[in-house]
Amino acid sequence: MSVLKANQLHQVTLTLNGRPVEGQAEPRMLLSDFLRHEIGATGTHVGCEHGVCGACTVRIDGVAARACLTLAVQASGKRIDTVEGLAEEDGTLSVLQQSFKRHHALQCGYCTAGILMSLTHYLEINPDANREQLREVIGGHLCRCTGYTPIVEAAVEAAELLRQNRTSKV
Repeated sequence: MSVLKANQLHQVTLTLNGRPVEGQAEPRMLLSDFLRHEIGATGTHVGCEHGVCGACTVRIDGVAARACLTLAVQASGKRIDTVEGLAEEDGTLSVLQQSFKRHHALQCGYCTAGILMSLTHYLEINPDANREQLREVIGGHLCRCTGYTPIVEAAVEAAELLRQNRTSKV
């Protein structure tokens, strides 16, 4: 096992939204900073840098995680999905994103990326989620603009649409 030395740059290679990317990071560089500043994937927002607000939520190997609590070197070799990867290649929004748009669940948008990533993960593992479960999922996210009601309504609608068409992508 190699020891990472402070201030020494290390190669980080990962799969970002289905595409291989690489960059260099100091051992203590956060994944959120690596994505934003080294790779240019700015959809992952940084709010608190303590894992409290949820704005930096990404999926690491399919599981929702806070990018501000993960070191870039820990993510090397892993699959990272960010909000930029939710829409189709042609720009068609995911079912959940379309519901957010219809319900005006994004307001200023700062928290939106993280909420979308958490809900996408949850709906993939629990497509029969109910209102209470969906409220619980977003309980780990801080939103100052919406009052959460439009977010919950959008999530409930997306869950209903996904149940109606089990072949749709969240």
